[in-house]
Amino acid sequence: MPDFTLSTPRLVLREWRETDVAPFHAMCRDPLVMRFVGPDLTRGEASKEIAQYRQERRRDGHSFMAVEHRTTGRFIGFCGIRRACPGTPLAGQAELGWRMAKRVWGQGYAREAAAAAIEWGFGHLKDERLMAMTAPANSRSWGLMLRLGMEHRPELDFGHSRRTGARLHRPHVVFSVNRKGWQAA
Repeated sequence: MPDFTLSTPRLVLREWRETDVAPFHAMCRDPLVMRFVGPDLTRGEASKEIAQYRQERRRDGHSFMAVEHRTTGRFIGFCGIRRACPGTPLAGQAELGWRMAKRVWGQGYAREAAAAAIEWGFGHLKDERLMAMTAPANSRSWGLMLRLGMEHRPELDFGHSRRTGARLHRPHVVFSVNRKGWQAA
């Protein structure tokens, strides 16, 4: 499978590299970044998560991709579309997701990357809608979903049990954008 690269005016969404493990791990140890995601990741868990995204890319042709700043080449997070996890109401559907390092919050990078991923998804996938989910208290994330033209789908809200520990079965809200709605925007 050829390397994947998606460029925006300020960002490059690309294949994961071994050099991404350290900055990804650092990002996933930041309590503010991980507040609504789950427990901080060990370096081994971070490496395993990257390996999972790589495997999904080989299997499905898409997954969450590393995001780097176009000018500096510095890793700033991830964004992309993957098949949603089994055991959720979204299982197997196209799930839009992102996570950005705290140092770049508030600069519009997540929106830029997510809009590019949506555009790519509707241009390359057969799915008629893209889904996204987050914790109800994560107003930054669901606020971005609304700015991207996504609509809350309360009938799909659920308790997410992907991560273990004290946050087991945390409530999640679900948003979606459909192909026709995106083209009209």
